[in-house]
Order: sequence, then C-alpha cells, then structure tokens
Amino acid sequence: MPLHLRFGTEDLLRCRFALSPLCETHEAVRTLRRTERHSYHLPWLRRIHGAVADLDLTPLWLLMPVTGGYTPDFLGPPPTSSVTASFGDELEQMRACDPSLAGAEIARSLACTPGAAESAPGRAMLEDPARAVRELADLTQRAWEALVAPDWPRVRDLLEADIAYRARQLAETGLEGLFTDLHPGRVSWREGRLSVRTAFRDVMVQELDGRGVLLVPSAFIWPDVVSGFAPPWQPTVLYPARGVGGLWQRPTPDSVQALAGLLGPNRAAVLAELEEPASTTSLAVRLGLAPSSVSAHLSALRDAGLLTSRRAHRHVLYERTPLGIALLAGGAGPAPS
Repeated sequence: MPLHLRFGTEDLLRCRFALSPLCETHEAVRTLRRTERHSYHLPWLRRIHGAVADLDLTPLWLLMPVTGGYTPDFLGPPPTSSVTASFGDELEQMRACDPSLAGAEIARSLACTPGAAESAPGRAMLEDPARAVRELADLTQRAWEALVAPDWPRVRDLLEADIAYRARQLAETGLEGLFTDLHPGRVSWREGRLSVRTAFRDVMVQELDGRGVLLVPSAFIWPDVVSGFAPPWQPTVLYPARGVGGLWQRPTPDSVQALAGLLGPNRAAVLAELEEPASTTSLAVRLGLAPSSVSAHLSALRDAGLLTSRRAHRHVLYERTPLGIALLAGGAGPAPS
C-alpha cells in the first residue's frame, strides 16, 4: 500500500539530494538475504563471499524484516549534508542516537517479525538500548569495511552520476518530471502529493510540515524504494540509482574489439576509457589524440545515447550511460532506469 507525502509550498523549496554510505552499507547487508531479486549484484556477491563468512550479521538482520516491516530509522539516519557525508561522520551520528528513541524503534521493528522480541539478541537489545546502539554501530562498521568500502569509489561515482542526471532533469521538466521518474510504478506525483508504494498493508499519510524531502539514490536497494522517517528524522526517499545493471560490469578485450568494428577504433577507445567521468582534455592526453578529435567523438557518442555529460567547476565531465555500459559489456541488456 502507498505512503503519501503531502507537500506544502515550503516543502517544495526544501527538497534536496544526498549520498549516504551508511544507508548503502545497511542496504548491502539486506541484499545478502535477497539475492534472488538482485541478480545485478551477483558478481559482487561472489567476490565478497569470504568476507561475509567472517561476519555475524544476525543482530542487523533481526531488525530488517524480510516480508516487509519497519527497520529502525536510527540505523541509517538521513544525512545532514548533501553529497559530502563520509561514512565516519554518519556512523558517529548513529552512535549519538538517544537510547530511548533507539529502544522505541527497536521494539517497533522486532514486533514485525514473530518471535524476534523473544529471541536472545532481541531481548538483549530491548533490555539495554544504549548498549545495542554501540554494538550495532560496531557491527555496521565491520560490514562497511568488508562489503562496501573496497568498492565505494565505484559506487559513489554511480550515485553522483544519478544526482547529476536528476539535476538536469529538474532543469528540463521541473519537480513533477523528476518525481515521476524516480521509480516508475512505485513512485508517483499528483496534486501536491508524492506517493511511494511500500510493503506495509495500510495506507499511510505523512504531512511534511515544511521539512521537505531528502532524495537518496542507492545502488543496493533495487528493486525496492524506501520512504518514511518520522520525526525527529527528515522525511526521506531512497530510490534505485540509474545504471545499477552495469555497476559491476567491465569491458573485455573481445567486446572492445567488436565495438571498434561498429563505432570505429577511436570512438570505441574513448568509450572504453571512461571507467570514471573524464574531461575532453584528460581523455586526449590518455589516448594520444587531438582534443578536437576527442571532442567530436564524445559528441557523437553522446548523441547516440552512449554518454552523458555534466559540468564540474570549469570542466565538462563525460560518463557512460547504462546503454554505453551494456554495449561495452558485450551485449548485456540495458540497466534499469
């Protein structure tokens, strides 16, 4: 059933984007138990198998109901900064949670899973919420180091690219176009109300009361979308970032060679070189081509939908679109958008 977020004039002025390495860590932990719905992450799951074996994630999983329910908001509090929040800063915010608030959220979460409150770890968390916060934060740090930190630069690039795309979309279509494209079928906008389809059985309505909405792209949340965060937290919507399907794909020599036959060797080389966003000048230096030639190739690739561009300070950075990633990967289907 949907959660309806009601906007007022002040709320429209207080919508913003942010990245959250802490939320990504908890979504990565959640992904470990729902692999049948996350085939995009199979390369990552295979690679971190050994690291997972050394982690006991039971306390966190106990607070993440499998069939829909409430996960404590203090586990991933909405980031207070935009795209600059570090995992360490967010973890300190989690550690600073008021034990009484944490205890109430833990109790609400455990009630969603039959027998959870009566289990040994459930009883321990309810009896001493302050200790539970410390132990959950310690476990979250270990999960970050094992599951997310080694790949964070790659994941962060994906999330930043999504925010750059949404900023352009906002400029072109306004808030209505932005909201309706966040997750078609699960997020919709109508008459000043943002509706998010959730796993809860009841229809819920949340008045924003001038607090606005924080929009947080996620690499690990697909195919879900998560919203809520009652006071004191800012209302937040976590949605799947564009290009998740190509996150773990890398071009092979065979795919690059085949692409050269289709696009020409120089354009294929430009596309293959964009492992991360880059400017015309840096690509020209790396490839040994004239900047004017690289600029022409970038324009052609962008016009074909294989690249996108965004301004960063004095430079224009180019990056692959989901279609460009899939083409380099050798025929994989396009990523969800």
